Amino acid sequence: MSKRRRQRDDGLKRTNVWTFSLQLGFFAGLIWGGIKALMYYFRLSVILPGYLAEPFFKTPFLKTQAGYYVGWLFFILFSIIAALLYTLLFRRLKGPYPGIIYGIVWWAVIFMVLGPMLGMTAKLSSLPADTVISEFCLYLLWGLFIGYTAAMEYTDERHREPQKAL
Repeated sequence: MSKRRRQRDDGLKRTNVWTFSLQLGFFAGLIWGGIKALMYYFRLSVILPGYLAEPFFKTPFLKTQAGYYVGWLFFILFSIIAALLYTLLFRRLKGPYPGIIYGIVWWAVIFMVLGPMLGMTAKLSSLPADTVISEFCLYLLWGLFIGYTAAMEYTDERHREPQKAL
């Protein structure tokens, strides 16, 4: 009997990577996309909540109520993709730091590379300091949420130990 088969037959419940990623990404996008909208509402950021939809929709639409919801939906879709990537590549990393780094890397990609290139954001040097700091913190916490949730699910053995003892 192969080792993989024995692992499945040992009675331990395994978490499905795909459904876990979908749930994690959905809730990461729902929570942190809502916080992004609040940041814009309270003028902590000048970046529209729908900035990820900027290549597909015109800015005047994204400034409407429907545009906010479309932007939130795009943030949820983006979070699902990011959570899927994280769980496929880094789910076995322990602790909060890999998730924090993951969020910072996404912030850098969006605000330094893709955002200015695709017209989603202005160049980093032309954004106000409070916007840069707020967006940086948002992505840092968003990455922490994704990374630490995945780490707890895939590296925390406490809930499996009672089953091993039997």
